[in-house]
Amino acid sequence: MITTRTIPIDDGPQPTVLRAHCAGTGPLALLLHGYPLDHRMWLDTLRSPLARRRTLCALDQRGHGESPFAGDAVHTMERLADDAAAVIRSLTDDPVDVVGLSMGGYVAFALWARHPQLVRSLVLSNTRAGADGHQARAGRDMAVATVLDKGRAAIADAMLPKLLAPDADAMVRARVRTMIEGTPVETIVADLRGLKDRADRVAMLGSITVPTLCVVGELDPITPVAEADVMANGIAGALRVVVPGAAHMTPMEQPAAFAAALGSFWR
Repeated sequence: MITTRTIPIDDGPQPTVLRAHCAGTGPLALLLHGYPLDHRMWLDTLRSPLARRRTLCALDQRGHGESPFAGDAVHTMERLADDAAAVIRSLTDDPVDVVGLSMGGYVAFALWARHPQLVRSLVLSNTRAGADGHQARAGRDMAVATVLDKGRAAIADAMLPKLLAPDADAMVRARVRTMIEGTPVETIVADLRGLKDRADRVAMLGSITVPTLCVVGELDPITPVAEADVMANGIAGALRVVVPGAAHMTPMEQPAAFAAALGSFWR
């Protein structure tokens, strides 16, 4: 059974509330979604056997899913990390397992940088430690122009071939499109601006002292296996798992393999 919790966030210039969708029992694991998605990308994980070992909480980050847009012009990774910290503090007094996919991984890095005492372990899925290069930053600007001119369907059209493997299940494809097209334009723009200017975390990798698992899809064109290698090699004792048949949305494309990887890591 999935229950939804409402957490007030009023420690910044834009007070708001966030929704966290929780299932299971045991120590808390916070699941951070990618751009421009929401908690629904974690539904298979919430319903997996992992819920017998962890209280899994999939957060709708500000402006996503059931969390309202708070008026921010930019969603910095630091702002989103402070949100995540407030959610953790509202749900438990203990450090938690943090699972971040893509943008959620960038938020997880920022959470470690700003609130390391809240983190028990890290799962960095389909993400990278490096900042955007010149070409990627220009791509963010183009995406802003696209969504403002042509709308969210155009963003979905451009992203789906990169997010999912060519033979991805039609239902998974429809679920991803639904999330993208349901995300407010204001949120998409604020996310893109924050992603464009996020900090480079490569030099920080050596400071990560909690158990860490790096998960990557075998076919991921956005954050390929080489990016997972950079993280796994830079973090002492980190593990790396390559999931066959998955591109960028590993928890949705190969949910059983993803859950098995986390289950082994959390053993």
